[in-house]
Amino acid sequence: QVQLVESGGGSVQAGGSLRLSCVTSAYTASKAWFRQAPGKEREGVAAIYSGGTTSYADSVKGRFTISQDNVKNTLYLQMNSLKSEDTAMYYCAAGDGRTYHVNGKLIIRDTSFDYWGQGTQVTVSS
Repeated sequence: QVQLVESGGGSVQAGGSLRLSCVTSAYTASKAWFRQAPGKEREGVAAIYSGGTTSYADSVKGRFTISQDNVKNTLYLQMNSLKSEDTAMYYCAAGDGRTYHVNGKLIIRDTSFDYWGQGTQVTVSS
């Protein structure tokens, strides 16, 4: 069992930045950030795989960056140019590296990840 603990959430004005962190109790081949806003389905935001391959939701491309420090077993999500629609609970997830593709595009799907953190709230005010 892998434990994940997120931190770094908070309240920020539109246009601002936040960096989320997720400490994992062990190395895993894939990690991702998901988010869920009230009344909406959980959405895959960004994922990173062994070898450094990354994937992003179209809504955050160019604004968010996922990275990891394998020595510290820590996953990061740098979020810039935040918008009110980024407001959500953000969850860290870890998996064994399996991926899901649709028409050749890598999709960040929650069923590809086995371990989940408790979440950290991000609120962006306009």
